[in-house]
Amino acid sequence: MTEITEYITNDFKAIDSQDSIAAIQDFFSELHFSHFPIVEEGVYIGSIASEDIETFDSDKKASDYRFTLEGFFARTNTIWLDVLEVFAKNHTNLVPVLDENNTYVGYYEIEDIMKFFHETPFLKEPGGIIVVKKPILDYSMSQITQIVESNNGKLLGLFISEADVDSVEVTMKITLGAMNEIIQTFRRYNYEIISEHQEDNYINNLKERSDYLDKYLNI
Repeated sequence: MTEITEYITNDFKAIDSQDSIAAIQDFFSELHFSHFPIVEEGVYIGSIASEDIETFDSDKKASDYRFTLEGFFARTNTIWLDVLEVFAKNHTNLVPVLDENNTYVGYYEIEDIMKFFHETPFLKEPGGIIVVKKPILDYSMSQITQIVESNNGKLLGLFISEADVDSVEVTMKITLGAMNEIIQTFRRYNYEIISEHQEDNYINNLKERSDYLDKYLNI
């Protein structure tokens, strides 16, 4: 699989802190970036937001608005899942990349990271998705893994897709196999099944018809 660092780009050089706001406004008007990195003597000092730049005085320099810069970044050794988190937390489509010495080396664009994500086994390999929910104090990643593997399933990946003070939802992708057995085992361990499953629905429908038939025969 391709290394995520192969997606670091320098198609556009970082904005210099001495560049005029007018020039930066022109830059953003032609491109779709939500943010872009600012460097001062080659050192990254933060990212300027396209939404902010519209309100700035065009006669001033980027350095005059240092206080508005956002300081998020990834490092060259940051794993792809953590890079995705930087994008999500900062509502951005561009993340600057620094090396271990804090030297600016380029940036990631969200489209490239999503391409990388689509090449991971989690999305690329065939399998089934199960979403389960449980009180936050009761759930266990190790128990979830054990339930899947004890039913001869193999996990391609899992992550917490929703969470609040009371409960968590865990989304997992499993190689196709004994899906219904896995689902029923989760239920036995008091996990709520959030996702819809054809096989599961079929079993439930059979049970409902069986219950109805029992009532009918007992009339």
